[in-house]
Amino acid sequence: MSYILDESVGYLILIGVGILLSSVVLILVKAETKWLGTKKTFEWFSTAGRTVKTGLIVTSVVSAWTWAATLLQSSTVAYQYGVSGPFWYAAGASIQVVLFAILAIELKRKSPMSHTFPEMINARFGKSSHKVFLSFAFLTNIIVTAMLVLGGAAVVNALTGINVYIAAFLIPVGVIAYTLFGGLKATFLAEYFNTAFIFVVVLIFVSAIYFTNDEIGGISGMFEKLSDAAVMSPVEGNAAGSFLTLASVGALIFGIINIVGNFGTVFVDQSYWQRAIASRPRSVVPGFLVGGLAWFAIPFALATTLGLAAVAVNLQLTPLEISSGLVAPLAAAHILGDVGAILMLTVLFTAVTAAGSAQLISVSSLITYDVFRTYVKPSSTGRQLMKISRYSILGFGLGMGALASLLFMSEISLQYVYLAMGVLIGSAVAPISLAILWKNTNRYAATAAAIIGLGCGVSVWLGYAFSTSGEISLTSTADMFALLAGNLASILTSLAITVIGSLFRPENFNFSKLKHEIFVVDETIRKRLEKETNEES
Repeated sequence: MSYILDESVGYLILIGVGILLSSVVLILVKAETKWLGTKKTFEWFSTAGRTVKTGLIVTSVVSAWTWAATLLQSSTVAYQYGVSGPFWYAAGASIQVVLFAILAIELKRKSPMSHTFPEMINARFGKSSHKVFLSFAFLTNIIVTAMLVLGGAAVVNALTGINVYIAAFLIPVGVIAYTLFGGLKATFLAEYFNTAFIFVVVLIFVSAIYFTNDEIGGISGMFEKLSDAAVMSPVEGNAAGSFLTLASVGALIFGIINIVGNFGTVFVDQSYWQRAIASRPRSVVPGFLVGGLAWFAIPFALATTLGLAAVAVNLQLTPLEISSGLVAPLAAAHILGDVGAILMLTVLFTAVTAAGSAQLISVSSLITYDVFRTYVKPSSTGRQLMKISRYSILGFGLGMGALASLLFMSEISLQYVYLAMGVLIGSAVAPISLAILWKNTNRYAATAAAIIGLGCGVSVWLGYAFSTSGEISLTSTADMFALLAGNLASILTSLAITVIGSLFRPENFNFSKLKHEIFVVDETIRKRLEKETNEES
């Protein structure tokens, strides 16, 4: 079988770009500590000193939210549903980041000493609830990491022929290097470069396909080809079978699943709480608002370019290629040849590594603060916490490849994981949000809601799949209506139980207690936070 690019190009990108990015980031971190006098304490390592300004928060949010799925799945739904697919993908995944700004500023106000959101849960609800929501946090990190490496390895294999298992283990190598030594600040710097590069590549694809490519014929040519495609292969569920309408049943169902699922992957993902914790108080709201709005342009522009171009040129793709997220890279290779394939492979690799770094540092924080310091050694020093954090980064980084390999062996695709994630983590959204927003939230109701919501979501999902096909398999559980029912059952059941239980047994919690329940090891930062807290009160 022939591939678009030679294997050597794939290895050059996987290893060479990884080394280059790691070197640049580590040099910048070294320069900061040497010339600006920054001390590399554990608090600096895990929270970047809590002084990050708006610009870096914006680029960090954009980069952390740009997964492999952002670049791949968005073009898949464009290929399947037309222009309505990119709209529902981008709009359905922007609102969560924008709304998260509310939780972020509330965390800064009510629990300024927090390092992780389960720490806040522990201080408010106690250890039993803490264990439940910590499990959801880990599950979210595992799901997001799986999608990152799964999508990245599939594209590397499709374009270069490199074995997917080798690619899955090579992708995290560069991430581990700079995260291990530079911590969260290194992640912020890598994300800055990654965001800039992504926007440049998106502009290249838009310019090439809509303004210079003869096969497409410009904007008018794209319109004509998509109109012809609707006659030859009309989209089922779209008005008049058109690729140019927002009236699409399939896209609407996808949009609802997308909205529910992505509430989970923002509100239950420690990496977003970590950005809120790392930022200056005045930078939190503008950082997440601008970040969410800026991110919209990436999947919408890329998908309406590459996804629709694949339809316009009648690119014949197999169901496996579509579900693996290969619409965008194969369209890029078809339109721009080797240059398009290399650009797509490079931007995907940098996106996966930057978002992967965010997952690494968030998992290490959860293990360090919520496992080691909470249950193993509460009196641990900053040096001990630093050691545990680095071990966690190394362990989880190496495990990323193994996790993706297991999914490949199970024949679980990127699209399947993306659509099913809301069923698994959506039930934690309402309890976590109300824990920081509402003083009357009842700990027992919130904890039970997360568990029961998960059970209801999975039961409805599998039950619907079985009732329509007579079996429970990867094929039957991938049914869009089954996934829609499971996603809605998970998040709505949880919300109802939390609210009703809290109305019957309100706790009337005093949020000022959160300011004194969590201890910051770094004395300099602790005193600054205490001073800010005293000034506020």
